[in-house]
Amino acid sequence: QLQASGGGLVQAGGSLRLSCAASGSIFSTSDVQWYRQAPGKQRERVTCSTTTNITRFANSVRGRSTISKDVAKNTLYLQMNSLKPEDTAVYYCGATYRGYLCRASPDYWGQGTQVTVSS
Repeated sequence: QLQASGGGLVQAGGSLRLSCAASGSIFSTSDVQWYRQAPGKQRERVTCSTTTNITRFANSVRGRSTISKDVAKNTLYLQMNSLKPEDTAVYYCGATYRGYLCRASPDYWGQGTQVTVSS
């Protein structure tokens, strides 16, 4: 089970760090991912990191975001900087057990945390 947190209201140009806590030690054996879904839009993948720390980012957040994980704490993070109003969305964490190069969708999802960026 995954539990996302850390969302909130922030001004454009600000930063947020989202967290995703797992109930077990799943992150050491899974591709880990962050998705987001803005109102009226499809869910899109923001970033993914493999078990060997290969990372992929959506063009819209590349250079402004960092994904990291603390395996000992069973926690995944998404650091987002230089936030823009178009980053406003519900953010979801996910994990793909024994995933390979971020090719598969998550098997496990967090419940989502709202990020709102004001202009």
